Amino acid sequence: MEKPKVGLLPLYLKLYDEVLPGLRKDAEFFLNKIQSEITNRGIDVINGKICTLKEEFDLEIKKFEDADACAIITLHLAYSPSLESINSLAGTNLPIIVFDTTPDYEFGPGNNPDRIMNNHGIHGVQDMCNLLLKNGKSFYIVAGHWSKSGVIEELSNKVKSAFLAWYFKQNRIGRIGGPFKGMGDFQVENRLLKNIYGIDVFEISPEEIASYIPGPGEAGVKEEIKKDREFFLPGDISEDCLINSIRIGIAIRRWIEKEGLSGFTINFSAIERSSGFITMPFLEASKSMSRGIGYAGEGDTITAALNAALLKIGPDSSFAEMFCPDWKNNMIFLSHMGEININAIADKPVLAEKKLPFLKLENPAIAFGRFKPGPAQIVNLAPVKDCSFNLIVSDINIEDAKKDNFKNTIRGWFKPENKMVAEFLKEFSMSGGTHHSVIIYGKNKDIILDFGRIMSWNTVEI
Repeated sequence: MEKPKVGLLPLYLKLYDEVLPGLRKDAEFFLNKIQSEITNRGIDVINGKICTLKEEFDLEIKKFEDADACAIITLHLAYSPSLESINSLAGTNLPIIVFDTTPDYEFGPGNNPDRIMNNHGIHGVQDMCNLLLKNGKSFYIVAGHWSKSGVIEELSNKVKSAFLAWYFKQNRIGRIGGPFKGMGDFQVENRLLKNIYGIDVFEISPEEIASYIPGPGEAGVKEEIKKDREFFLPGDISEDCLINSIRIGIAIRRWIEKEGLSGFTINFSAIERSSGFITMPFLEASKSMSRGIGYAGEGDTITAALNAALLKIGPDSSFAEMFCPDWKNNMIFLSHMGEININAIADKPVLAEKKLPFLKLENPAIAFGRFKPGPAQIVNLAPVKDCSFNLIVSDINIEDAKKDNFKNTIRGWFKPENKMVAEFLKEFSMSGGTHHSVIIYGKNKDIILDFGRIMSWNTVEI
């Protein structure tokens, strides 16, 4: 999985090099310790040189920008006058995460006064943060002792939020068949996605995808059949159905690789046999998500981009739709026609053929299963007025529905955390939530909310 990359900017005072030259050695030791702590959390750290003067800050921040860092962490090794750094910090588009910490955990009446110079960076933080506010540059701050609290984890989570924002803007989303006619909630014009967020959308016709389809006897098809028969539980499926699904899946994969796509979406209603398309690539959509490729149904580019980003911190993130409320048991039924991240399935998925009356193609092979139980979030990116977005995030619990009557169905049931279904659904729709969402497992709510704030979206916590 791709790691977040962050620039670590150490701040210091030129005067100390002149009058207290021995102090820098202690500062460098502390800096190296912090670099190691951040790296140990799975983050690639671009080590900045200790900066004291404006020219040094300019050079280091440009280095971070050129290296595609997702954010800058500032670390005051001592006091640093803010006018030396503020133009560089306020002028960058990279998010600023202020790390307010010191080498020593205790500084009370019994401490050695000689340690003042090693631990007085906090008023440099105060000077700098005031100037950031004056210059209209937003920032995030984490404060606490680096080894005696959870502050490094908090810092890492802020970096993950910045990484989500960075990755979202790098998205290259492919769309087959355009948007679903009449389905308006998730539709965003391609030019707006490009102009506002830099997201490229690659439109392709079913006929063009058909040109990527391998022959049924090609070696890659045979290899994929063998892998699928070993990986999936066997369901009721014909050989022709499996071959067709694998051939169209390989075609989708070839297109993704050729265009360097981070995600894709497909509108089943725009595809007919006459296009040369064999069947719907539901199986490939499920496999793609398990490989970190974002997906959404029905031509929904914005949810495909959201899914692609969330997969970077949650490899079991999956496209999903809320289908039916269970008012009695305070649950909501999750499903879709044939797509689920294989990583999100409890137990082994069943590979089966399904006849779907909505399709004008051959029967598809589908990886059926239920969402695995556990804590998760449901995340929705809702376009609202004037090209703005609401990012809706809610803690949920996926129920452990081991026994159900939903054979050969993508299914799952969730309960909102500390909320009745009726209230949850009301708040969701009052916030403009679309009928396409992403499920991400774990405890990621704060990371996702900060991601939305970095993107300047209106964040809604239900």
